[in-house]
Amino acid sequence: QVQLVESGGGLVQPGGSLRLSCAASGFTLDDYAIGWVRQAPGKEREGVACISSDDGSRYYEDSAAKGRFTISRDNAKNTLSMEMNMQKPEDTAVYYCAASVHSLTTAPEMYDWWGQGTQVTVSS
Repeated sequence: QVQLVESGGGLVQPGGSLRLSCAASGFTLDDYAIGWVRQAPGKEREGVACISSDDGSRYYEDSAAKGRFTISRDNAKNTLSMEMNMQKPEDTAVYYCAASVHSLTTAPEMYDWWGQGTQVTVSS
């Protein structure tokens, strides 16, 4: 059974940092594109970052993460992580770990498996 379980969300002050983690079971992460998608209150889900299944290359959505977030994958532990720095109030959202049979995508509609999400709140 494919399962993705996120952890690491919480409350952080503007300018602060958080590290999200996602533990995968039932499949091998590096066989799939794996990424983070977020959904802010009242908004559509948006892709944040992704790691390709082909070559492990990383892709970041400019509007969401580029320059502040770093996505990484630990093949030995079958986990995905994302370090989020210089956080802004607009980063407040539920963050989902997701996997896709496509080689590289950040489009939410292209993901096949989802975790339950973890809440990140950026506020002073």
